Amino acid sequence: MPKKAISGKRAAYVWLMRILMGISVAITALLTLFLIAYVLIKGLPEISWELLSTKPSYLSGQIGILPDILNTLYIVLATLVLVLPLGVGAAIYLTEYARNQKIVSLVEYAAETLSGIPSIIYGLVGMLFFCQFLNFQTSLLAGAMTLVIMNLPTVMRTTQESLKTVPQSYREGAFGLGAGKWRVIRTVVLPSCVDGVITGCILSVGRILGESAALLFTAGFAHTLNGLFTGLRSAGATLTVALYVYAKEQGEFGVAFAIAAILMLLTIVINLAATLVGRYYRRKRSQ
Repeated sequence: MPKKAISGKRAAYVWLMRILMGISVAITALLTLFLIAYVLIKGLPEISWELLSTKPSYLSGQIGILPDILNTLYIVLATLVLVLPLGVGAAIYLTEYARNQKIVSLVEYAAETLSGIPSIIYGLVGMLFFCQFLNFQTSLLAGAMTLVIMNLPTVMRTTQESLKTVPQSYREGAFGLGAGKWRVIRTVVLPSCVDGVITGCILSVGRILGESAALLFTAGFAHTLNGLFTGLRSAGATLTVALYVYAKEQGEFGVAFAIAAILMLLTIVINLAATLVGRYYRRKRSQ
C-alpha cells in the first residue's frame, strides 16, 4: 500500500479520535453545568435566613435546618480529629519506616479495597459495631467513627503520594547534618509535602459532607438542636440526611432543593479550596 494512503488513513483516524474526544468533553461539561445550574436555580430561591437560623417546629409547621447545619459541622470536626492523625501517621510509617515491602503492599491493598466498598456496607457495619457492640447507640459519634474508616484510605494514600514526591536528597542532606529520623520527617519531609496532606483533608471534608447512606444507619435523622458534646452523644441528621428525609419522607421538595443548593455550593468551594491550596504550596516550594 502506498505511503500516501497510509498517512491519509492515519490523519483521518487522528481527526476522528479528536472529534470523539471533543464530543466526550462537551457532553461531560454540559452534564456538569446542567446539574449545577438546575440545582442552584431550583434551590437558591428557597433559601432564607429563617430557614438557616431556626429549628423545626412540628406544632407550628415551621421548617428550619439550623440543627442539620450544626450536626454536619460536629460530624466533620469529629471525623477530622480522628482520621487525620491515623491517616497521616500510617502514611509516614509505610513510607519512611516500614522495611518489609510485603506488609506495605498488603496495607496499601487493604486501603484500596476499603475505598471501593459501598457506603451502605459501612453503615451496616457501623450500626452493628459502634452502635450496638460498643453501645454508642444511634449518635453522631457513631457516625463519625464510621466516616473515619471510610475516609482513612483517602487521607493515607494522598499523604503517601505526597511523601514520595519529596526528593531523597532532602533527607540525605538532613541526615548528613546529624539530624535524627523523626527530626528529618518533622522538619524537612512534612513541610515539603504539606500541600498533599491539606488536599487530602479537604477532599475528606467533601466526602463527609456528601455521605448519607452510612449516616442513616449510625447517626439517625433527628432534627434536634444540641451543643457540641451533647450533640455527639445524640442522634442527629446532617444536611444530606435531612435532604433525604424532607424529599422522601415529608415531600418538602422546596426545602430539599434548598439543602441541595447549599451542598452544591459547599462542594464547589471545597474543590476550589483544594486547587488553590495545592497551587499556593507548589508555588511557595518552587520559590
